[in-house]
Amino acid sequence: MLQTPIIEIDVHGLTADQAIVRIEEKIKCAGAGTYRIRVIHGFHRGSSIQQAIYREIGHGLNPKVLRIVGGDNPGITELILREY
Repeated sequence: MLQTPIIEIDVHGLTADQAIVRIEEKIKCAGAGTYRIRVIHGFHRGSSIQQAIYREIGHGLNPKVLRIVGGDNPGITELILREY
């Protein structure tokens, strides 16, 4: 299990479906010490990935994800696994 407090995953160049598979793998592997997964998807072409994250993982669909928030820029989405 990964014990990093913040896991970053870069999904540039992937389709939305491919990105969701990679993201769900990271969620599954996240250890108790991980509180956030930072998904770097890009701004223009990454918007389809961002929409897929909300559609496939958000709204309580994945029990390990408390909430989803925007990152420091529009090309990043952060999955909050637990409060820091």
